[in-house]
Amino acid sequence: MVTTADPGIVDRLVDFGTALRDAGLPVGTDDVLAFCTAVAELTPSDQEDVYWSGRATLVSRRDHIPVYDEVFRQFFLHLRPPSAERKPVKDMKVPQGSTGTINVPDTEPGEKEADEPPLVLGLQASSLEIERTKRFSACSEAELAAVRRMIARIRLDPPRRRTRRYCPDPSGARLDIRAMARQAMNLNDSAPVLLRRDRKHKTRPVVLLLDVSGSMADHSRNLLQFAYSMRRAAQKVEVFCFGTRLTRITPLLDRRNPDAAMRLASERVLDWDGGTRIGTSIDAFVKAWGRRGMSRGATVIVCSDGLDRGDPGTLAEAIEKLERLSHRIIWMNPLYDSTTEVPPTLAMAVVGPHVDEIASGRDLASLEEFAARLANIG
Repeated sequence: MVTTADPGIVDRLVDFGTALRDAGLPVGTDDVLAFCTAVAELTPSDQEDVYWSGRATLVSRRDHIPVYDEVFRQFFLHLRPPSAERKPVKDMKVPQGSTGTINVPDTEPGEKEADEPPLVLGLQASSLEIERTKRFSACSEAELAAVRRMIARIRLDPPRRRTRRYCPDPSGARLDIRAMARQAMNLNDSAPVLLRRDRKHKTRPVVLLLDVSGSMADHSRNLLQFAYSMRRAAQKVEVFCFGTRLTRITPLLDRRNPDAAMRLASERVLDWDGGTRIGTSIDAFVKAWGRRGMSRGATVIVCSDGLDRGDPGTLAEAIEKLERLSHRIIWMNPLYDSTTEVPPTLAMAVVGPHVDEIASGRDLASLEEFAARLANIG
């Protein structure tokens, strides 16, 4: 499945497959689909990743490589203008003076030279590796768009819980006596084997409560993109947005197009960029959804900066009820940094005794770090 976030990149890759077909290479639709999938797994803005992805998926014969290299130069590097007429593969020859290979240091992918020309795929190349620690509030619109594409590619493993049921496990802690007894009843001459078993593991439910008030304007869209990626990784994920009221947006995030999902979610939430009533919103979740079993045994992630205009008493009662119903509460605060103290807001002081962990969602690096350890949190 092609997971490239920007549709303009896919169009560019498809056009490249068409150019190869015009040059005489036997490139089919399945080959182009495999090419797009391979690029999506790598870095679309990296010249060598795109080149070697195409070499692996679009070239089936060794004598097609010089033609592929020439079309690649013309299409991506613009080293030569495309010729008006193209010859079939069997008659086409590499121009004199050409080596028939792309300008890379050797015949194996993975190493780069500093003077390589940039590859233009409709995706603005930027130093995302360096900007991972840049706060969302300090990013430009172009940087935020690139960051959201990176968030969409974060791999998420939901937390898991141990059940009461057992299953065969070679490294289990208990001996499977029943299985060993059945094995012994076979009366064969084979040597006995120790069989073990261990508890089964199931995906633990996750509930995300996203603050979309005005004070979270620099972070709400990015955290919503993170929630979309989490929903795509596991079906036991529920997503709510709140400002002055609570809105469930889980069904809207089941769209395959992330931009369409974000647009539908913003249209559904009527109090986007409005006021903040954290206590009232959490209380509404507990009464309407939590008590029905949605938060039972779940890991609840509240994404908010803690800047609340509601009643602190309502917040204290609501968070206490949520703590009793849920397995674990994680508060993701964009104002929090692991090197500093918790932001001294009244809401954070109220929820502090009831929260199991406070995480940061201020930049791309913090979201990647949180996603890497999410499977071990539950």
